[in-house]
Amino acid sequence: MSDHLRAHDAALARLQALHPKLIDLSLDRMRRLCAALGDPQDRLPPVIHVAGTNGKGSTVAYLRAMAEAAGLKVHVFTSPHLVRFAERIRLAGTLITDDHLAAVLDRVEAANAGQEITFFEITTAAAFVAFAEVPADLCIVEVGLGGILDATNVVTPKVSVIAPVDIDHREFLGDTLGKIAVEKAGIIKRGAPAVSARQQEEAETVIEAAAEKAGVSLTLMGRDFDAWNEGGRLLVQMQDRLLDLPTPALPGDHQFANAGLAVAGLLALGDDRIDEAAMGRGIAATVWPARFQRLTAGPLAERAKAAGADLWLDGGHNPHAGRAVSRAVADLAARDGRPVALISGLLANKDATGFFGAFRGVAAKVFTVTFEGHAAATAADTAAAAELAGLRASACDSVEQALDKALAMDPVPHVLICGSLYLAGEILGMSPETWPS
Repeated sequence: MSDHLRAHDAALARLQALHPKLIDLSLDRMRRLCAALGDPQDRLPPVIHVAGTNGKGSTVAYLRAMAEAAGLKVHVFTSPHLVRFAERIRLAGTLITDDHLAAVLDRVEAANAGQEITFFEITTAAAFVAFAEVPADLCIVEVGLGGILDATNVVTPKVSVIAPVDIDHREFLGDTLGKIAVEKAGIIKRGAPAVSARQQEEAETVIEAAAEKAGVSLTLMGRDFDAWNEGGRLLVQMQDRLLDLPTPALPGDHQFANAGLAVAGLLALGDDRIDEAAMGRGIAATVWPARFQRLTAGPLAERAKAAGADLWLDGGHNPHAGRAVSRAVADLAARDGRPVALISGLLANKDATGFFGAFRGVAAKVFTVTFEGHAAATAADTAAAAELAGLRASACDSVEQALDKALAMDPVPHVLICGSLYLAGEILGMSPETWPS
């Protein structure tokens, strides 16, 4: 698979070699590098900073779509990428070009002068340099890992947004919901109102305390505003107004909450150009690959179509994400009575049994696979975790073999490829038709 970015792949390889031997979340390296670059993070358009465990990518996508529907030029920084590194850096509406990215990386590498730096830190700095030099009206920055010590947390936001918090990355962020919420709430800063999704009580308490300590208002879903599906419309009830908006473009009932969170984030921003009509246009047109995405192109989609099956792709990988996507596939199955088959691969450090537990009673069969690198679990280990969760599972040698086995079921099932964004990236990378753009 070509990643279409040969102009700078050598630079990216050099940058990875600078990574410290032990991962330690710290802002010291990032602050040093930004200072050497003239502090580009202080020269950005107004920033909306987004943290959370689940739904933050979708929330970013809704924020961007609504702002662009209002005619604003929007910078966006997200991670990880699915197929090409350039997906992480969107400059005033379009992905950064190979040549531009290569030039910025060269400058950032020179400024770093060979000192220890993480790959994410140096590429985040590159994004900030590009953002500072290209005019735009808004900058949306997604946290990479955690919040407090994440490389993105050198920005000064206009609004801080926190998507649902759950257990994930416990080796870095802590083993309790409260500890993880402390990390996520670390993006809340003095002078920037905070907006939060509905949270579990332990996380909610932490986020409330962080907002109080920073002396900023917190708009909390379920307390200060709410969002729900009413007759296929997204209703967002704020304290002073009710917004009646179209169905979110991203499928799944959980997307009503993600879109509602984004609406509240933009209302906290207070840019009058983004009116209710623009919000509606944006929500109805939002695109975010590998988040319960129906695959209609590429070799796997063609194979499924020939067998009369529908094929879906989702990169959620923890129990909270599993619950959200299991509800979405349950809705599909309820419409026509056809079963659901999962093709799944996960990283070895994920709570695979917890993830699969969300599909108990929903999935008829699980076909497990592994994928390239990234500490992926073996297909056998993933199958064992699915069996432990009460599902019928079998390990497969490849995604193609898994799909053939799923399509041999009678009746033909709804097929969902799920479990890891890295696996999702491999699937999308199979054909240029499905590369995110």
